[in-house]
Amino acid sequence: MDAVLFDMDGLLVDSEKIWFQVESEVMERLGSPWGVADQERLVGGSMTSTVAYMLKVSGADAHPDDVAAWMLAGMTGRLADGVEMMPGAAELLALVRRAGVPTALVTSSARPIARACLKGIGEGNFDHVVTGDDVTRTKPHPEPYLTAARLLGVAAARCVALEDSPNGVASATAAGCRVVAVPSVVPIPAAPGRLVVESLRKVDVEALRTLAARHS
Repeated sequence: MDAVLFDMDGLLVDSEKIWFQVESEVMERLGSPWGVADQERLVGGSMTSTVAYMLKVSGADAHPDDVAAWMLAGMTGRLADGVEMMPGAAELLALVRRAGVPTALVTSSARPIARACLKGIGEGNFDHVVTGDDVTRTKPHPEPYLTAARLLGVAAARCVALEDSPNGVASATAAGCRVVAVPSVVPIPAAPGRLVVESLRKVDVEALRTLAARHS
């Protein structure tokens, strides 16, 4: 295992509930309701795909850039008060750093949202940060994880990625990473090269190394 790659929303920080609140407010502004099924459809996706979906289901004639700006303002405003870490997240980050394993944060969120979250997570926990603004194709495309591996100077096949969404798992798997899935909103089935756990409290560095070695 040459590196550990962490997703952010729903994996390290409990932000999916904040996304739902902001999405609901923006959709109210667009004159349309928003439900759990809508969130499940978009979890782990990019701002671009979220805005496109919102405009499609609402039928509103708002400009996509305006809707994205409303979303960004809503998220950064709420995150300014701090973020709530997911159970076991801070402990696992500390263990991985203590073991000297290189790390990267790989998120579909825009850079301002990642920056706001990192104030609580600790930017020093990562050697590199890849946001949705740093790639041309976001999750489920493999580009985000391939970019992180390239920045770290390692092969993606020798990385373990931790994700909470099907989109994120698909991205990491397509890049060649081993994957630890911690489902947050949508269930994720077990598969070769994948460990599915209910919480990051069930994961330590040895478990990550074992997963990487078993499927190398």
